[in-house]
Amino acid sequence: MARAKTVARLHLLTVKQIQNAGEGDHSDGGGLLLRIRGASSAWVFRFTAPSGRRREMGLGVAHRSSAAQAGESITAARRQTHEARELLRQGSDPIDAREGRRAVAQAAEQAKKASQVRERWTLARCARDYHERVIEPTRTTKHGAQWIASLEHHVPPALWHKPIAHIEAPELLQAMLGVRSLEDKNQRIPETLQRVRQRLEAVFEDAQFHKRCTTNPALAIRRKMREAIPKKQSGQFAALPYREAPAFMARLREAEGVAARCLEFAVLTAARTSEALLAEWSEIDLDAALWVVPAAKMKAGEEHFVQMSSPAVGLLRQMQAMKLHPRWVFPSPMKLDRPMSNMAMLTVLGRMKMRDRTTVHGLCRATFSTWANDTGAARPDVIEACLAHEESNRVRAAYNRAQFTEERRALLAAWGDYLTDTAQVLPFARAA
Repeated sequence: MARAKTVARLHLLTVKQIQNAGEGDHSDGGGLLLRIRGASSAWVFRFTAPSGRRREMGLGVAHRSSAAQAGESITAARRQTHEARELLRQGSDPIDAREGRRAVAQAAEQAKKASQVRERWTLARCARDYHERVIEPTRTTKHGAQWIASLEHHVPPALWHKPIAHIEAPELLQAMLGVRSLEDKNQRIPETLQRVRQRLEAVFEDAQFHKRCTTNPALAIRRKMREAIPKKQSGQFAALPYREAPAFMARLREAEGVAARCLEFAVLTAARTSEALLAEWSEIDLDAALWVVPAAKMKAGEEHFVQMSSPAVGLLRQMQAMKLHPRWVFPSPMKLDRPMSNMAMLTVLGRMKMRDRTTVHGLCRATFSTWANDTGAARPDVIEACLAHEESNRVRAAYNRAQFTEERRALLAAWGDYLTDTAQVLPFARAA
C-alpha cells in the first residue's frame, strides 16, 4: 500500500495541462515542478540534500508549443528527476554531482585543446620562435645565423619536426651522440655536441615556461653525454710535430683576425689557452719584454713570469697600435668589451684545416716541450718553469720560483727564433 501511494504521487501532469499551464509552479509529483514565469517555462527539481539543505535543480526549458514537444519535454524532465532521486538514495547531492561532471568534462576539453596546441609546437617551431625572440635581438647577425643553423644541421629531421612535448630523453641522447664534425665524419666533436645540447636545453626550458612541454630532456641527458663520450687522458692532446711548427707559424702569420694573433702569441709564449685569451695590457711591460700572469689566472694558483721573445713583443706592439681595447690584449671582435671565447683559437685551426693534426693546447705547449727537450735547448727544470708546471716537491718549488730568469728568457728567445726562421720551413710544408 505504501508503494502504491508513492507511485500515485508521481507523473501528475498531462501533456494538455503542460500546454495550458499558467503563471506559477505546477507539481508533477516527487519534487518535479513546471515553473512558468511570464513567457519563460522551465523544469525544476526541488529536493532535500543529504546535508539537510533544501535545494532546487534546474532541468532545462519546458517546451510547450505542441503536444509532441510537451510530451518529449516532460519525459526528459522525469528521466533526469529519476536519476537525481537515485543519487539522493546513494547519499549524493545531484547538483554537486552534475557540477562535478561538468568540471571533469571542461577539464577534458581544455586538455584536448591544449594537446592540440602542443601538437602544433614542434621542436623546430619552438627553436625558431626562441631564436626570433631571444637570440636575434641580443646577438650579432652572424652569431644568430650560426645559432639556428647548428640545430638545423645537427638535429635529425624526424626529431626536428616532432612535437616538442613528445620528445623523450633517450631518443634525444641517441640523436646527440650521432652528431659528427663537418671536418671528419668519423669522429664526434665534443665542442659541437655540447654547443648543440646547450642550445636545445635553452629551447626546451623556454617551451616549458610557455607550457608547450613539461620536461627538459636536453637537461636530463647532460650527465649521460659525459658518460657516453670517453674523456681524453691527461697529456694526450694532439700536438703538431715541432719540425712542422715553423711552416705552420708562417701560414698563421698570414691569417687575419684577432684570434689568429692570439694563437700566434700563445705559441710564442707556450701559454695555456685561457692565459692568452685573458691577457691584459696591465700585465705586460713591453719595454722589459715581461708578461706577469696573476696567480688567479694560473692553474697552479701562483704568479707566472713570461720573459717574452722579440717576435712576441713585436706582435704585442702591433696589437697595441691597433688600439682595440684599453684592457684586453685580444678582445672579442663581436663584443669588444670582452675577451674572446675559448673557441676562438680552435676556429683558427679549423680554418687552416689543422684540427685533425693538433689541438691548441698541444700546439702551444706539447710542441714547445718536445722541441725543447729533443734539442736540449735548456735544462728540464727550465723547460718546466716556462710551462708553469707545478713542482710536486715543495722544497724544489720554492727554489725554482726564484731561479732560471735568464735561462727562461734565452729558451723562449730560441723558440721564437726557431719559429720565425724560414730556413726551418720544410719544403713539403711550405708548399702546403
